[in-house]
Amino acid sequence: VQLQASGGGLVQPGGSLRLSCAASGSIISINTMAWFRQAPGNEREFVATITSGGNTNYADSVKGRFTISRDNAKNTVYLQMNSLKPEDTAVYYCNAAAILVAGPEWEYDYWGQGTQVTVSS
Repeated sequence: VQLQASGGGLVQPGGSLRLSCAASGSIISINTMAWFRQAPGNEREFVATITSGGNTNYADSVKGRFTISRDNAKNTVYLQMNSLKPEDTAVYYCNAAAILVAGPEWEYDYWGQGTQVTVSS
């Protein structure tokens, strides 16, 4: 199983970006998926999470600006980021807490490779 994140880039303050993270492999289903981020010199921090049923939770710093969603048929999670601020600059990582793969068996704690988001004028 692999998670491939994409969609990062350079954007001006107040702008928008949409991140995607696609899981590939012999996947039957994925439970909770999430986005985390890590700015230079900081620890990785939670951004948002979504269950397989669509329940969401957000860090206070992004509430009202970011929206997490998923397409279970495509094994893909998205992060729509609006009203971006310079403090949102970080490498964004997607996470899958548990994946049911062919076997069947559960495999745990997969991470994507990270995608850079830079908010600057």
